[in-house]
Amino acid sequence: MAVRFLKQFATPTPTTRYYSSQVKKCTLIPGDGIGPEISAAVQKIFAAANVPIEWESVDVTPVRGPDGTFGIPQKAIDSVNRNKIGLKGPLMTPVGKGHRSLNLALRKEFNLYANVRPCRSLKGYKTLYDNVDVVTIRENTEGEYSGIEHEIVDGVVQSIKLITEDASMRVAEFAFKYVIENKRRKLTAVHKANIMRMSDGLFLRCCREVAKKFPDVKFEEKYLDTVCLNMVQDPSKYDVLVMPNLYGDILSDMCAGLVGGLGLTPSGNIGLNGALFESVHGTAPDIAGQDKANPTALLLSAVMMLRYMGFHDHAQVIETACFNTIAEAKYLTGDLGGKAKCSEFTNAICQKVASK
Repeated sequence: MAVRFLKQFATPTPTTRYYSSQVKKCTLIPGDGIGPEISAAVQKIFAAANVPIEWESVDVTPVRGPDGTFGIPQKAIDSVNRNKIGLKGPLMTPVGKGHRSLNLALRKEFNLYANVRPCRSLKGYKTLYDNVDVVTIRENTEGEYSGIEHEIVDGVVQSIKLITEDASMRVAEFAFKYVIENKRRKLTAVHKANIMRMSDGLFLRCCREVAKKFPDVKFEEKYLDTVCLNMVQDPSKYDVLVMPNLYGDILSDMCAGLVGGLGLTPSGNIGLNGALFESVHGTAPDIAGQDKANPTALLLSAVMMLRYMGFHDHAQVIETACFNTIAEAKYLTGDLGGKAKCSEFTNAICQKVASK
């Protein structure tokens, strides 16, 4: 599928809800810890908004393969391949030999090459920064996260950073198209080509080549350390950023911190034949099952998913209801400084979408 994001965080405006007779199937991976609770909250809000989606819930508890390592169950793989679209709650990766990050495994299994994370200040939740509006686009399949490591001798481990021209060109093209389709103002390529001249140099060269195809997009190149310094001083210096995998992981979390944390930040992984949207916060096992979780990140990720699927009116209604509920500050969960339960926050949003 091509890039199909309109504005990830559109300005709330009155809208007429679109009703479709065509129900689309969507894979749901509830996840671990608080995952099932916040997934249920999203399902309830979608039902209140009459979103024409049929959920196909699958379990991704790792199964041991013939080689002794743990992987994704085939049933879950088949579901995502069949539906081409999915929503995923937080997953826990056990620490120890033979266990691989399921999040990384999912990205590789479905070739989810671009991760998109919009970070925007929300009215009603005050942070140290106002009017933050930054989008990070991260190459999602290689770099240091390729998992190529080996022990040379006892006490000496080598980890290989893999950068390819194909993957770099692909994510660069995605980023430039994203800027145009979302009417953003600038694209910044983030790198350390002054140190890693071959690997980051290749990524940067690909961004420069793609830039020639998009002369109307304002394009700049910045060192990773410079971007981090400037970002915490004045986030308005940046708009959309594209970068290799590890840099994107770090910088996207830092940007989330500017607006209140991962609990408020949506995320979408775009692939060649589909997409998987997810909350990127932890599983929070300490509050699991206590009706204390904040479903905002997963809900806003689901809103991104709706726009990707073409359900723009439904997305607008749900997003506006979520933003307005936070702005009113009457039903905020504990992580947002309130005392409301997850169910109370969810019900407040349901009431708003049902009244539209």
